[in-house]
Amino acid sequence: MRAQAPYRFGETLYPMLEAAGCHRCHIPEGVASGTRLHFPPEGASAERIEKFGESLVTLVDRKSPNDSLLLRKPTLRVSHGGAERIAPGSPQETTLRQWIQYLATMPEDRARRAAQYRQSEASSYGKTNRAVLRRLTHQQYANTVRDLLKEATDVSSQFPPEDFVDGFKNQYQSQSLSPTLIETYSQTAERIAGHVFRRGDSRKLIPCDFQKEPADCRDRFIRSFGRRAFRRPLEAQELSRFTALFKKEREFLRGAQAVIEATLQASAFLFWMDEAPRPAWKAYAIASRLAFGLWNTTPDDALLDRAERGELNSPEKVAAVVRSMLRDPRARQGVDEFASQWLRFDRAYNAARERRTYPMFSRDLVNSMVEEEKRFVADLVWNDRNFMDLFRADYGFVNTELATVYAVPAPAQDFERIVFPKEQNRAGVLGHALFLTLTSKPEDTAPTSRGIFVREQFLCQQVPPPPPGVDTNLPPVDEALPRTNRERLAAHTVNPACAGCHSLVDPIGFALEKFDAVGIYHAKAKLLFYPDEHEAKVPKKQVLLDLDTSGHLTGVPNSEFTNPRELGEILARTGQCQECIVKQVFRYQAGRHETRSDAPLIQQVLEDFRKSGFRFQELLVSYFMNGVTP
Repeated sequence: MRAQAPYRFGETLYPMLEAAGCHRCHIPEGVASGTRLHFPPEGASAERIEKFGESLVTLVDRKSPNDSLLLRKPTLRVSHGGAERIAPGSPQETTLRQWIQYLATMPEDRARRAAQYRQSEASSYGKTNRAVLRRLTHQQYANTVRDLLKEATDVSSQFPPEDFVDGFKNQYQSQSLSPTLIETYSQTAERIAGHVFRRGDSRKLIPCDFQKEPADCRDRFIRSFGRRAFRRPLEAQELSRFTALFKKEREFLRGAQAVIEATLQASAFLFWMDEAPRPAWKAYAIASRLAFGLWNTTPDDALLDRAERGELNSPEKVAAVVRSMLRDPRARQGVDEFASQWLRFDRAYNAARERRTYPMFSRDLVNSMVEEEKRFVADLVWNDRNFMDLFRADYGFVNTELATVYAVPAPAQDFERIVFPKEQNRAGVLGHALFLTLTSKPEDTAPTSRGIFVREQFLCQQVPPPPPGVDTNLPPVDEALPRTNRERLAAHTVNPACAGCHSLVDPIGFALEKFDAVGIYHAKAKLLFYPDEHEAKVPKKQVLLDLDTSGHLTGVPNSEFTNPRELGEILARTGQCQECIVKQVFRYQAGRHETRSDAPLIQQVLEDFRKSGFRFQELLVSYFMNGVTP
C-alpha cells in the first residue's frame, strides 16, 4: 500500500516554497528557467497547484528518496545556484521530506501521469493575448508627423515620459491614454495644424491644383491624407465627416488645416492596427506592423499600395517586402530605436557622477557613448556581420572624448573604428563605456547592477527583487580598513536572504571591476579619501587595492571568466543568449512579453538566425515572414 498524501500540497508545502523564494527563479523567464522545475503562473487554480505538487515526482529518486534533487538542492547538500533555501534539520525540511516520501511511494502509472503534467502544462501556459490596436509611442508619433506633414521638429519633445515595461516603451499594457496625454495630443494637433499652411502649400501637401478644381481637389486631399494618416482607406462615414468639416471653412487651406487638426486627434491615427478588426483591413494591418516594426514610422504610399495589390498575403511575399524595406534608409532609424531601448540608453542620459572622482563626465561624453553604440550596432547589422560579435568584437567607434576613456590616440575623424588595447581585455558592449556607465552608481561601480543587466537584457532572465526589509546598502568605504567592492559585497554571500540572488549576479559584475563608473580601465581599485566630504577637491589619501576579477555564469557549464572579453565569448556561444536576442526582438516587435504559445515562432526564428550565421537582418526577415501572416 502506498502512503496517503500527508497534507494538501497547495495549503502546506507550496506556501513554504513560495516563502523560500523558489517561485521567483523557477519560472520560464526566471534565472532558473533552464531547469526542470517551473512553478505555475501567479493566480493558478488550486487544482493546478495540486497537480504541480505531484509533478515534482520527476525530481524524486523513488529508490532512494534521501538522494532526491528536490531535497538536496534547496538544502544546499549539492550545488544550487539559488543558495540555501531550506535549512537542514528545520521544520520546513521535515515537511518537504514528507512530501518526497509520498511521491516516492506513488504507483508507477500515477507517477507517470504526474510526470506528464509538465508537458501538458507547457502547452497551456500563457496563451497569446494579442492586441488589436497599439498606441503610437512618442517617437513613432514624431516620426509619423514628420513623414505625413514634412515637419522638421520633434513634436513629441514635451510629451509626458513613457514607462519601460518588460524592457521596452512600446508594450501595449502600458499604452493607455491618461488625461494629461489626451490634452497634450489636442494641443499638439492644434499647434501643428496651425502652422502647416502658414506659407501657403509650401510643403506640397495638397496633391492637386486646388484653385482650378477645389471640390475635386478637396476630395482627393481628404482621401489621400486620410489613407496615410489612418494607414488604410477611409470609410464612407469618415469621408463624410471630414468633408463636412472641410466645408465649414471658406478658404481651401483653412479647410485642409481643419481636417489635419481633427485627424491628428482621431483614435485611428493615435492607435495603429496590430491585428485587423475586420478582414478587409488585414493587409493594411500587416503594412502597419512592417512599417512601425522596421522603420518606426507610418507606412508610406508605396507600402499601402502593396497592401492594396495583395503583395502582403503570403509569407514569401512578406519576406520579399521586408528585404526591400531593410534597404530603405528609414530601417536604420528603426534599428536605432530598438537598440536604444534594449540597451537602455536612457539610463546613461539620466546618470550623474561624483564630480571630484569623475571630472570628465558630461552630457557631451554621454552623447559620445550613445553615438558609439549606435554605430557599433549599425555596423553589425548593415554590414551583415555575425551579430553575436555584439559581445566579442575587439573594436569600437571613437571620437576625441572617448579616446581619453579608452586610452587610445585621438582619431583623425570622429567615430573612427579603433581596436581596443589588448591589455584592457575589452570586448563588445560589455567593454564599451556606455554599458559600464549606465550600470554604475554616481560614486562607484556596481557589480550587482552589471550582473543584473547581463541576466535580464542578454539572457532574458528575471532577477527577483530583494526581500522586503532587507538592507541593500553596502558597508561604507572605511579609510581605516579599505576594501574592494568584492570584499564589501561578501556580506551578501553569508546572509541567506541575499545569497540566492547575489550568487547569480555578483560574480558577473566582479569580472568588470577593472572598469570604473565611466568605463576607464584601472589595473587596481583606486579609493580616494577626502578631508571634507563635501568641499575638499584634493584627496588627502589614495589607496590602491588588488582586484580579484574571477567570475562565473551560474547555470552555464564551463563559464569561468575574468574580464569582459572572456565573458563576451561565453555569451556569444551560449544558446540562451542567442535565444534571448530573438526574444528581445519579439518583445519589441509584438509589444508584449512572449508566452509559451509563442515558443514555436521563437524557435523557428532562432533556427533561421543560426543558419544565417547570426545575421540580424535575416532574424527580422524570419520574424515577419513567420509571425505576421497565418
